[in-house]
Amino acid sequence: MRRKLVAGNWKMNGGLAANAVLVADVKAGLAAIGGQADVAVCVPAPYLAQVQAAVAGSALALGAQDVSAYASGAYTGEVSAGMLVEFACKYAIVGHSERRAYHGETDALVAAKAVAALKSGLTPIVCVGETLAEREAGQTDAVVGRQVDAVLAVLDVAEVARIVVAYEPVWAIGTGKTATPEMAQDVHAKLRGKLAAKNAAAAAKVQILYGGSMKPDNAKELLAMSDIDGGLIGGAALKAVDFLAIVQAAQGN
Repeated sequence: MRRKLVAGNWKMNGGLAANAVLVADVKAGLAAIGGQADVAVCVPAPYLAQVQAAVAGSALALGAQDVSAYASGAYTGEVSAGMLVEFACKYAIVGHSERRAYHGETDALVAAKAVAALKSGLTPIVCVGETLAEREAGQTDAVVGRQVDAVLAVLDVAEVARIVVAYEPVWAIGTGKTATPEMAQDVHAKLRGKLAAKNAAAAAKVQILYGGSMKPDNAKELLAMSDIDGGLIGGAALKAVDFLAIVQAAQGN
């Protein structure tokens, strides 16, 4: 049985005072409900030190929202995997739809970032997903398959077990729309099939998260699906009560 993972993606939100309250409330909630699921928050880079100190000794893991494909050098504005490790990050999101859309990140760049994360001991949360136009054109399987294949192509067999995959239908992010549990499960099952083609044993263990506007009112049904192993949570991660409700839903499945 795979442990569920609930990872909050704060995106470009937060502030020193607000972060302190949010993390304290999430920590208190986790202490009360127990640790039957993995829980993390992926925060903006300027707040890594603050949140590192705040989560120390707790069940709450720290993650970054991006990572450079390069280890060091003349890459102004980039943050390397080694730097993130120094702040006790466990996870790094790679290939989020917003990075692909707004920053032109290609499948090859996302794959390179995943490799860089793994080399430094980080767990990359590899994001894949289709736009509304692609879904309506019947291209979901092709698009999602291409995105995950680009990453798998540069991993060795053993490394497959060290990644997390997040399916984020772009058309369901911040729009109020969500895939039905059955729609999401179909894509998750196909993603697990892709992983299995590379390493069957690892595929059975890899956590595949749903990242399409998971909220307290739909989390239980989504998380009940056999191949949905948690959530990459956006807006709901900014409210402790909502985030904790999703964690509780994860622990009940």
